[in-house]
Amino acid sequence: MSPPVHQREALREAAQWLALIDSGDTREADLTGLEQWRGQSAVHEAAWQQALRLRERFTGLPASLAMATLDRPDHGRRAALVQMLGLAALVPTAWWLSRELPLEAWAADLRTGVGERRLMTLGDGTKVQLNTDSAVDVDAANHRLWLRRGEVSVDTPGLQPLTIQVPSGQVTVGGATLGPGQVCIRLVEPGCQVAVVQGRADVQPLKGDRLRLTAGQQAAVLASGLRNVGPLHAWRLGWRDGVLRLDDQRLGDLLVELSRYRPGVLRWDPALDRLRVTGTFRLDDTDRVLALLAASLPVQVVARTRYWITLVPRATTA
Repeated sequence: MSPPVHQREALREAAQWLALIDSGDTREADLTGLEQWRGQSAVHEAAWQQALRLRERFTGLPASLAMATLDRPDHGRRAALVQMLGLAALVPTAWWLSRELPLEAWAADLRTGVGERRLMTLGDGTKVQLNTDSAVDVDAANHRLWLRRGEVSVDTPGLQPLTIQVPSGQVTVGGATLGPGQVCIRLVEPGCQVAVVQGRADVQPLKGDRLRLTAGQQAAVLASGLRNVGPLHAWRLGWRDGVLRLDDQRLGDLLVELSRYRPGVLRWDPALDRLRVTGTFRLDDTDRVLALLAASLPVQVVARTRYWITLVPRATTA
């Protein structure tokens, strides 16, 4: 279920206020306006607190410090905050919101931040593991999960059927018919990617026929039906162990995956896409991965800040 429209609007307004505060061009009237807006309703105040928490996750600055600075109309403190953050200059508000919405992801039963993974075991022994920046709701009584955001791995002993609901349909594993099973599901526009690691799974799009996938198969699930049924890409499943294992893979593929585990912006020159990489890369230290790439490939890492990284071809010397 989508959150109420007024909550979405409040979060958008909170992000706009935060971008204004962080812009370095804030006047006393702006601070007064922010205080008035926060005081208009509990929804506004909740949205403001949530915006600060999102910014804290992005920058590492404690929300309490940000609030203390913003609540005092002191130009020196505001200037210090702007210098430490610079969020509005680095990340446009629209991009930020596109990553942080929908709100139901933030109210989910189980969620992770960028670069975080989390494992949960249900009462029947089913293991639910979330990848970076992901969220699920759990209805254990009815053996149902809702993947709200990101990527999840589900490993069930097969005692009862378990349904994983996604925006474009649903996936069922376990039960007397399917038996024990393990699946990975990743939300990607305009649907999701389902990979069966062990056992079998029934995949039902919102429209179209149901299909049973077996171990070693994957498919794209769109609301209109299934697409690209074929062998699973095993290298994409290494995140469950905190690694990416690549064998002569395109550098662009690695960087796309790596960007999911870093807060901020990771960009690269398209000319680097064609380079090939082989190795095992740990996801809990993406800075080290970038350093290894720079040491082993003709790549230069340009860091504007910790949260704005660009990879470019290394300049050759005569």
